[in-house]
Amino acid sequence: MSSLFSSNPKSLRIIGDVHGDWHAFKHAVHTNHFIIQLGDLVDYGAESGKVMALMLKVIEEKRGLFLIGNHDRKLGLVLKGHKPRIDNALNETIEQINSHHDKELPEKIIHALEQAPAWIVLKKLIFVHAGFHTRMLTEQPPLDPLAQINPLLSRALYGETSNKLYKSGYPVRKLKWVNHIPEGYTLYCGHDCRSTDGRPWVRKGYAGGTAIFMDTGASKGGHLSWVDITL
Repeated sequence: MSSLFSSNPKSLRIIGDVHGDWHAFKHAVHTNHFIIQLGDLVDYGAESGKVMALMLKVIEEKRGLFLIGNHDRKLGLVLKGHKPRIDNALNETIEQINSHHDKELPEKIIHALEQAPAWIVLKKLIFVHAGFHTRMLTEQPPLDPLAQINPLLSRALYGETSNKLYKSGYPVRKLKWVNHIPEGYTLYCGHDCRSTDGRPWVRKGYAGGTAIFMDTGASKGGHLSWVDITL
């Protein structure tokens, strides 16, 4: 996965789900650390268009990258003319993008989403939006995550779900995948807002690996979180 990096960064800033919180995101990307944003840049917040434009600027400056999240993929499909289930949050995101001063922004977003990795393995570090599978240690992510979805991409985007549903109609998420992270590995993910104290939530798996959940509720009653690590 080293080809994803323009250089060999000495440190990383891992940023959780942004969900349109541009004010927090502009502070998060103001750093000399190489940025890895864990997906779900858009939806819920008031400035998803500005968040995407800023993320594209970070990529252009070769200062960071983002993993594709389920909300990002859904946006990409809509911008390409597909018709997945659209909710109010996505409708607002599309309005925010269309009202941005850069009228080429939708096409730029599509291009970036088509190239966004679904997971990254860097030494003993794993980065993924939602959930892990051991095959991610040996298999490359799809070249175009907006193309047909497969089970491994589904795990990366949505995690592991049960047959039970929340009142919202969305499936209950399971965390059994954490127990398969190998000993010595640390995984950073978003998607699940499990924090109870405003800090990233840490869970140790039975195999000895560790998962750090970075979604702390930006634009959903919480705030944006990031951590800096030295390689």
